[in-house]
Amino acid sequence: MSSPSVGEMCSPRSTTPAITQACCASKTQAGFGSPLEAMVRPREKLMYIPAVMKKGGDQPDYLATVDADPSSATYSQVIHRLQMPEPGDELHHMGWNACASCTGQAGRPVHGFLVAPGVLSGNIYFIDVHSEPTAPCMSKVLKAAELAEKVGVAIPHTSHCLPDELLVSFMGSRNSDGGLEAEGAGFVRLDPRTLEVLGRWESADNSPRFGYDFWYQPRHNVMISSEWGHPDCFTKGFNPADVAEGKYGSKLYIWDWAKKSMIQEIDVGQGSIPLEVRFFHDPDKAVGFVGCALSSELRRISKNKDGIWDTECVVKVPNVPVEGWCLPEMPALITDFCISLDDRFVYLSCWLHGDVRQYKVSDDGREMKLVGQVFLGGLLKKGGPVKRLDGEAQPEPLVVKGVEIQGGSQMLQLSLDGKRLFASTSLFSSWDVQFYPDMVSKGAQLLQLDVDTENGGLKLNTDFFVDFGAEPFGPALCHEMRLRGGDSTSDIWL
Repeated sequence: MSSPSVGEMCSPRSTTPAITQACCASKTQAGFGSPLEAMVRPREKLMYIPAVMKKGGDQPDYLATVDADPSSATYSQVIHRLQMPEPGDELHHMGWNACASCTGQAGRPVHGFLVAPGVLSGNIYFIDVHSEPTAPCMSKVLKAAELAEKVGVAIPHTSHCLPDELLVSFMGSRNSDGGLEAEGAGFVRLDPRTLEVLGRWESADNSPRFGYDFWYQPRHNVMISSEWGHPDCFTKGFNPADVAEGKYGSKLYIWDWAKKSMIQEIDVGQGSIPLEVRFFHDPDKAVGFVGCALSSELRRISKNKDGIWDTECVVKVPNVPVEGWCLPEMPALITDFCISLDDRFVYLSCWLHGDVRQYKVSDDGREMKLVGQVFLGGLLKKGGPVKRLDGEAQPEPLVVKGVEIQGGSQMLQLSLDGKRLFASTSLFSSWDVQFYPDMVSKGAQLLQLDVDTENGGLKLNTDFFVDFGAEPFGPALCHEMRLRGGDSTSDIWL
């Protein structure tokens, strides 16, 4: 096992030369010509996942490299830890320097570098997983101060690789006193080779109210973005009063991709908190989805014959009447979802209830049939302080290899072939402290569900299990996964 490394910079041999190697130079580097081609690629053998350390502590967050090869002696173990240069980042989502949008460009090895923003620090880390995949190293750090000075942003979230640049969403800015503001939310362009700031993507008069996630689809000349809320609110935890005061998101923003201008706003309900946005992988389909956390809805996004975009609810997870909790009803809180590369299945995470759900999807995305469900922790489990009042059974606490799962199903990642669904249990450190305090003290977990890709169905695979409560730096909170070679949420086909 590699020893932990603190901000280990890549050697001169593996920084500039690595990022200037020819993209698509070989079949293993070439990306995928189509979603269906991606499904028959070799099974993943490595996984990268951020581990978030206790806020206010002296240990920095780190990127954990996990062995995902069942034939390996270190299968299901963290084999390398790359610590960030300083504490306090709150590593969250990660993207790639290049993916399926690569079309033979020099200088962009596909799935070669991770783009890892620190939500709270505002730093963006570029991590080389190309030169030595089992021992990633730091290629470059784009500091928050530079981003603030050049483009007036802070609170980075999602990154996507575009055909000729990288695009990162930001959820706001910092004022002169260091406080968080919603002003400045939007998108920043980065050079995919030099990793330098190129400027804002949208024009100054096209800023969204709040920021969060986005997805683009050039064949339909569209980008759709979502909003979490005011950063001074969500970074401190969840206060229901902030929802009533309009400090949480309710809108989707529709952008003209070519003109980089906002053309529509869609209100999906006050306080619904629309988070993750994903399209069908087939680029010919003008159909996407958004997971609305607080309203516990999955909404279908589509364009009508007049070119106007709209949404409709295709999944609604009912609130559960409870006692022993802060509200009389508990929402499911849909915090993540993913779509199989053949667009046949959608998977939802219900972080508060604790379950992950599998739905069979119709070709047009309007019909969703529940075909699989597994509880991975959650607040509804037996023996906890929360009691259901609707007469439905409460699941037993989930124990894997002697460890009780903390938190609930949260971030999801699906293998290219659609047969392995990975789930982590941490959402965001301040929300973890509020809703799952034991997870903060005991650590989060990473689990695998085996998927029936013919008829539907999910089964916990107890052979794969990573307990971030047993890490050498102390209990950690794990978040979004990236699979070496690609996964179901990385690539956008042009």
